[in-house]
Amino acid sequence: MRQRAVHFEPGRCAVAVEPLGALPEAGWVWIDITAGRDDHDELAEIAGQMGLDALAVRDAVEDIDLPKVDDFGTFMLVVLHALGDERIETYELDCFLSERRLVTIHEQRSPSVDALWDGVLARPELASGGPDEALARLADVATRRLVGVLDVFDDRNEELIDRALNADADFLIEITAVRADLAALRRAVHPQREALDILRHSISPLVSDRGRRRLSDVFDTASRAAQGVDGARMALAESLDAYRGAEARMATEVTKVLTVYAAIMLPLSLVAGFFGMNFVELPLLANPAGWIIVVGFMAFIALLSLGVFVSLGWTRRTSGRTAGAILGRGLVEAARAPAQLVGAVFEISTMPMRSVAGARRPKQTTDD
Repeated sequence: MRQRAVHFEPGRCAVAVEPLGALPEAGWVWIDITAGRDDHDELAEIAGQMGLDALAVRDAVEDIDLPKVDDFGTFMLVVLHALGDERIETYELDCFLSERRLVTIHEQRSPSVDALWDGVLARPELASGGPDEALARLADVATRRLVGVLDVFDDRNEELIDRALNADADFLIEITAVRADLAALRRAVHPQREALDILRHSISPLVSDRGRRRLSDVFDTASRAAQGVDGARMALAESLDAYRGAEARMATEVTKVLTVYAAIMLPLSLVAGFFGMNFVELPLLANPAGWIIVVGFMAFIALLSLGVFVSLGWTRRTSGRTAGAILGRGLVEAARAPAQLVGAVFEISTMPMRSVAGARRPKQTTDD
């Protein structure tokens, strides 16, 4: 377990002190603790010496709570969620606010705490006003880091839109990963906004008027983050609709090419079948140039059919490479269709039926 503490006094620089030492006569102390699930005994000792509720301190480490505010009279427990550095994933940040002490407990390294800690050591005026204003600044740093993810999403969304319009094969994998990240943010942002709303309207003497004003500013930032997350989810839904439309357009192009191809080959097959009958008296059968006449007639039919389709606007003149690619893709899809149909039927016949009661059972976690 890692502990550190710093003493702030008006008109003086911040001074490092012992975390479990007695409170100085003036000013207030910020104690930061990084503790794991195996540090119960040490946390219980800290809670006893600081006058904190031992059960609340233990639950802060053992349980994973959504952002909330609990008022115990002599102190307040404010649970925040902050963003880590390595991936888009939030962690719990438990803050115990008393009259002259701010205690922050977290299980892993907290970039938000480190940023504010280094800031107040370099500029002690950032810690002016007491522990409630320091808590408001900490909530501001943690919330603004969540808002920063939305700026990254805006750039990522442009790439997703381009992939959607081109019906990229990896689009579904990418959008699923982004949706998972946004779901993790949404589970933290909305409860944190509600917790900040409760805290800014608190009548506890532990929160001063200046602290409430700062918390109101943080609440506005959290509201912007919540609106941004909801807007990002709508943007993902629009990108998914664009992908489905692009995929349907490509399927329509393939179907159109196959239809034109079949419509041209149908009369040619009819002519070939007619002259392929086993009768002696077929016309042009004894003529040495008969096959040339028939081939020329079939070529005329093919060109005439193609001209009719072009004039009707059913197809357009494309380059040989594009037409070959579309035709090849269509032939591949046509060949795969029977195999996919058989596989789907076999999978359905062997798949166990899901329980309707189990499917309607309420979830234990918040939906994204």
